[in-house]
Amino acid sequence: MTDSPVTHQHVRLTFPPGPATEPVIYQIVTRFDVVPNIRRASIQDHTGWMVLDLAGDPAAVDAAVAYLESIGVDVSRAEGDVVEG
Repeated sequence: MTDSPVTHQHVRLTFPPGPATEPVIYQIVTRFDVVPNIRRASIQDHTGWMVLDLAGDPAAVDAAVAYLESIGVDVSRAEGDVVEG
């Protein structure tokens, strides 16, 4: 990450069958230079969900979220789903 301001966004990703088997977390790290902290996840039978804390430049985090949505991942705010500690 650069010296730009860093934002944290807590998101819940819900994966349909296609993206659930793809390296989407790797893609957002390499394409957008964001740092994901996986807080919870469950992938079964090629579908699933994941709760992330995405950190990075605000524009990069927004771009990573937009990318995830463009490939069919449902992205929503995760308020009470984040595991602390």
